[in-house]
Amino acid sequence: MSGRARRGRAAERVVIDLLVARGFEVLGTNVRLGALELDIVAREGPLLVVVEVRTRGRGAYESAFASVSPAKRARLRDATERLWRTFSADVTIERVRIDVASVDLDARPVTVEIAEGLR
Repeated sequence: MSGRARRGRAAERVVIDLLVARGFEVLGTNVRLGALELDIVAREGPLLVVVEVRTRGRGAYESAFASVSPAKRARLRDATERLWRTFSADVTIERVRIDVASVDLDARPVTVEIAEGLR
């Protein structure tokens, strides 16, 4: 596994721990939907949440949030629509939301910022 992949997995672990602490049930990580992948799928009551995890090093040109390009947003929406169809028979899920988590692994302590409701 490359250094970049290790940082990505570490960032996902931090976000998972935060979601669990906030009462979410994590349903899956690195969920494959054909050629598409969702970093984290979690649930809080009737809400299904897809979380895209982003991290950037200190010298990065753009922020973690800015790194979610229009093309990436479209892929996230496509994957989330596919996921939603797999849960369509579950009447306890009322809605789905796409969040983006920005993780700074270099900060002490590590920081996480979550933007809810990708547009």
